[in-house]
Amino acid sequence: MFIPTTINEVKTLGWNSLDIILVTGDTYIDSPFTGVAVIGKLLIQKGYKVGIIAQPDMNSDKDISRLGEPELFWGITSGAVDSMVSNYTALKKRRKSDDYTPGGINNRRPDRAVIAYTNLIRRYFKQTAPIVLGGIEASLRRICHYDFWSDTIRRSILFDAKADYLVYGMGEDAIIALASFLSSNKSDYLSSDNTDCLSPNKTDSLSPDTTCSLSSDKNDYLSSNKSDYLSSDKKDHSKHHQNIFKSPSHIRGLCYISGAPPSSYIELPGYESIIKEHVKKEAPKNLFTKSFLEFYNNCDPLTAKGMFQKQDSRYLIHNPPALYPDTPKMDAIADLEFERDVHPYYKKNGVVKALDTIQFSISSHRGCYGECNFCAIAVHEGRTVRWRSHTSIIKEIEEFTKHPDFKGIISDVGGPTANMYGFECAKKLEKGACSHKRCIFPSVCPHLKPDHTPQIELLKKIRKIKGVKKVFVASGIRHDILFADTKAGNRYLEQVLNHHVSGQMKLAPEHTEPHILKIMGKPPVDSLIEFKKRFDTISKKMHKNQFLTYYFIAAHPGCTMKDMEQAGLFARKKLHIHPEQVQVFTPTPSTLSTLMYYTAKAHETGETVFVEKNVINKEKQKAKLTRDGHGRNLKKRGPKK
Repeated sequence: MFIPTTINEVKTLGWNSLDIILVTGDTYIDSPFTGVAVIGKLLIQKGYKVGIIAQPDMNSDKDISRLGEPELFWGITSGAVDSMVSNYTALKKRRKSDDYTPGGINNRRPDRAVIAYTNLIRRYFKQTAPIVLGGIEASLRRICHYDFWSDTIRRSILFDAKADYLVYGMGEDAIIALASFLSSNKSDYLSSDNTDCLSPNKTDSLSPDTTCSLSSDKNDYLSSNKSDYLSSDKKDHSKHHQNIFKSPSHIRGLCYISGAPPSSYIELPGYESIIKEHVKKEAPKNLFTKSFLEFYNNCDPLTAKGMFQKQDSRYLIHNPPALYPDTPKMDAIADLEFERDVHPYYKKNGVVKALDTIQFSISSHRGCYGECNFCAIAVHEGRTVRWRSHTSIIKEIEEFTKHPDFKGIISDVGGPTANMYGFECAKKLEKGACSHKRCIFPSVCPHLKPDHTPQIELLKKIRKIKGVKKVFVASGIRHDILFADTKAGNRYLEQVLNHHVSGQMKLAPEHTEPHILKIMGKPPVDSLIEFKKRFDTISKKMHKNQFLTYYFIAAHPGCTMKDMEQAGLFARKKLHIHPEQVQVFTPTPSTLSTLMYYTAKAHETGETVFVEKNVINKEKQKAKLTRDGHGRNLKKRGPKK
């Protein structure tokens, strides 16, 4: 069942109004890969009445007002990607196409969508319910940050958007807790003076456990035989908040605004002092560096402390991260039941390309301890991997086989990194990620003990499901983890090459030069060569004509034109390819590489690093790999035999 996006759907469900309206910069695909779909169905399961407005028109109220006004809160997300990354290339050219827009034309998502949608709501609803920000754009811009698109320091997006709350990370626990808190304290904030940044509302609403009394035939995903996320506290959740909490300071994974900071929280350097440092172009960016590193090192739920940062006369309050969901909770999310299609209201406007990738894919695990410096997964999704059970995954695939669009092909079974399923460091699970070292850089920590056996067994089970013709492992594989598993690593690779690739496998070495790889937090190139040898040997043994696809980054901090020339030479001589998958580095908020881009300093040593900021030279760096090193275009050719 789709979450309603029109007033007729709301009435069909027997609802007179909505408690929560979610607004998104992507079209509405009802899928476990779509944030608003997951959050919306979890909230409905808890008893709230929820609607979705996707890609609203920015020049009128025809879309933003079509579901009326929510009685509890608005939820806003830019979608699956930061809207500036969706709308512009790394060279700041406007993107013409968009995979998450019906018809594929990039004309439905505004720049800085989270801010734009908040302003749109404020324009047409003057005294409305609280506005809650979430998703990747809000999550990565939750503190004072460097913005590449304007080349300046911006405040927390919570302040720039003039919203009320910000849910960061994956958000399930935080949004449920916030919804309960707002519902229980509604009578208070109706008459409050907004000192806790709670927007006044016009009308009262019922508690979340009594708002929805619809029969199961209208809400099949609400029926009692389904797994209930957080079911243990469902009945008493609202009462618990009402009796104890009068501020959101207890809600993990939440940021809010306050006139005074909590005494027990860590203070980050404030916006005013950081911006003063910024305007002095030659001055070292020490305060910004201190702020970001303190923030980065407080992202593990088991060790993180609360933080605050002064933005103007008020403070951003950053509560500790939400605890990671365990396997039963992740299974419960997958059990919510999704249509795996674009909502008909939006589908009539054209094909949504993203559906091809996610419609019949499986998310088997979350999190990544690869911790590449240019990647934001550590800050948004976490450095601890957690996974779903075999039973849950098998059940989901069996549901695939009943879908009218399923042709027997599973596009992917994986996560941020394919081969991190089913094992974690026991020490990390108990005490949190280490503060003084990483899990797999510069080498795999002996405490990790990789074991690919759970994924091997999972893939075997999937292949036996009736109606499944082919299962792909399309997520990237970390070859250093593969080597560290001396018992099952080779067996895993053999199985993947024999059953789960289409003739090519994705690898992301990103570069070849040792000093650049070190700056990136990537393994040495020797391991890449060793993996290629194993790949070629196994493929030959299986009589399969298979090859590797390599992903590279140009113009990363530290990378010069000479470095790219050397990378191109290495690719041609050692890998026997002319790379086509080359992207120019994009300094997105909340990554260590963006910190280095802004400060021109290596974050660990403080040493000066070269940073290419000239657009033409960035393009030239890319050309050193995609062309012959002298600016001449290369004809496309396959790998050498």
